[in-house]
Amino acid sequence: MIPESFPAYVLRKDDAGQTVTAKEELSASDLPDGDVLVRVTHSSLNYKDGLAVTGKGKIARSLPMVAGIDLAGTVVESSSPDWSVGESVLSNGWGLGEERFGGFAHYARVEGSRLLRTPDSLGPELAMAIGTGGYTAMLGVMALEDHGVRPSDGPVLVTGAGGGVGGFSVHLLAKAGYEVAAVTGRTSVHDYLKTLGAASIVERGELDRDSKPLESDRWAGVVDAVGGRTLATAMAQTRRGGAIAVCGNAGGFRLETTVFPLILRGVALLGIDSNYCPIERRREAWKRLAADVDRSTLDEMYETVPFDGLMACADRLMAGDVRGRVVVLVQD
Repeated sequence: MIPESFPAYVLRKDDAGQTVTAKEELSASDLPDGDVLVRVTHSSLNYKDGLAVTGKGKIARSLPMVAGIDLAGTVVESSSPDWSVGESVLSNGWGLGEERFGGFAHYARVEGSRLLRTPDSLGPELAMAIGTGGYTAMLGVMALEDHGVRPSDGPVLVTGAGGGVGGFSVHLLAKAGYEVAAVTGRTSVHDYLKTLGAASIVERGELDRDSKPLESDRWAGVVDAVGGRTLATAMAQTRRGGAIAVCGNAGGFRLETTVFPLILRGVALLGIDSNYCPIERRREAWKRLAADVDRSTLDEMYETVPFDGLMACADRLMAGDVRGRVVVLVQD
């Protein structure tokens, strides 16, 4: 039975026209339409969530909006033929926290077609430890594999390796047998990245600079979560026939480069849209995540914060003081 009211982190405009976030009480009638009602137990704090709740980025397409692009919990009401009360489910992307109310609330009403069963081997907490970060990383790895990049082709580069997407990319690629070079500007995470499987560390400044149209070819493949000058330099250093899975813009959304890597080396840019990825591709990615992520390593990749600690952790995230993933314990 859903309570008369429940807490949620809601984005609204203040009197000055600025987007602000406050913890409010909502009721079931405040939730959007959908054929499944989920009691949310866990969510996660992603870079996009940090931008949203701190007001540093325009993430929500309309206001008011419940933030949170990930959620995991239990079905409590369903008119969908695919879902029954009591099933453990998860959802990530699909416009959660942007176009429809997201996971930073005790309850969420969603479309059943946009839910996945939480893998039994993970449960809701570990599923959110993986969350959008790990799922996006897996999509990047799968894109490189589909393009034909193999471990025998040479080293692969992972940018933004200290973040959630980057950390999982390092781990998943290393588990698959690739030699991984991890890019970071934080010396404090070097040992952590080697624990995840990085064979070498590349200082951020080596890539975050103005690059030549073509540079020495170093990388058989790249998973890039940074964009900007870092991506441009990585392109100039990618080997003939290599590929770059592009899945983030933490370092900037502009890409100032030349066509030379594309037409002289046949480098491929592979865009990763984790938000609206088709459901079958999602199922494949989550199946592999449940099988491939090392549990002992996963334990080192995330921290858990209580629901009341979400805003303070978002400030830390935006200041660059968070390593890996953050699980939000929405309720027990």
